[in-house]
Amino acid sequence: MEKERDDLKWELVQTKHLVRNQWIDFREHVFRFPNGKLFEPYYSYSKRDYVVIVATDPEGNYLCVRQFRQGICEVTTEFPAGGLERPEGMAYGSAEGRSTEAEGLAAAMRELREETGYASQEWTHLITMPASATISDNYVFVYRAKNCRRISGQSLDETEFLNVEILTPDELERRIHAGRFQQCDHVMGWYMAKEQDLKENDAHVVTSQR
Repeated sequence: MEKERDDLKWELVQTKHLVRNQWIDFREHVFRFPNGKLFEPYYSYSKRDYVVIVATDPEGNYLCVRQFRQGICEVTTEFPAGGLERPEGMAYGSAEGRSTEAEGLAAAMRELREETGYASQEWTHLITMPASATISDNYVFVYRAKNCRRISGQSLDETEFLNVEILTPDELERRIHAGRFQQCDHVMGWYMAKEQDLKENDAHVVTSQR
């Protein structure tokens, strides 16, 4: 296998923090290209890592939520999701500030319960990856929760206004292919959950035939 080359990296020359608070660190950069030319301005930001939960009930229906999304100014259907808490004073974008899988799972369990009132004892970590590698340095943790059962009502923050919507697999698939499930990382989570289910079903068939 060919050794990975590093001559494609941009050199960070200067950073200016335009907005820096508990919610976001929005920055303006000067970079030097591999050919030596300077490029400016380039904007990026740091914000909290977050979780997405692909959750199903005992019948295999998906637990979704409906809420307003400011970026596109529309009410969307998506999976339960939410940000990870950050220790007070922790700098955005710092190596010590990177969330762990255990912290992601704790956040996923909390968000599922708060947004839907459901809980699960069957959790799987599907993937952790950059949320938007081009412009931000936060990560998304995607989890699968099976056999979710309702144990309480919703417990929403004062800024949260959302309704629970339970969709059959066919209903959800139709919405995804019609472009009406409008979060890319949520759609990715759905595909990964389907792949996991297929592998588990194949393993069960092989085991039962022995």
